[in-house]
Amino acid sequence: MLLLSHTSIFERSWRTGEVPEDWRKANVTLAFKKGKKEDPGNYRPVSLTSIPGKVMEQLILDVISRHVEEKKVIGGGGQHGFTKGKSCLTHLIAFYDDMTGWVDEGRAVDVVCLQ
Repeated sequence: MLLLSHTSIFERSWRTGEVPEDWRKANVTLAFKKGKKEDPGNYRPVSLTSIPGKVMEQLILDVISRHVEEKKVIGGGGQHGFTKGKSCLTHLIAFYDDMTGWVDEGRAVDVVCLQ
């Protein structure tokens, strides 16, 4: 019964674009990182949100991610940041592969590294 209730709320929220008020609220608490506990800079805020809200966020993320991937909304595969299964390292490997391929073809290649 609870699952049915959440399903209907999810569907209505999806259709109307409105999210229940209590799903948008969060309890913010401070989590200690490291160092002296007396230093306020050694804490970071953590937002504790509702579980149904988190489930809804994940559903929306999955739909948007699938759309972006299937429709190639961001670049032609060159986007590595914030892309599932890709990282700075995969981007560096792809870049290196492109550069060495062009050198092997005898093409002129210039690379500038900013540090």
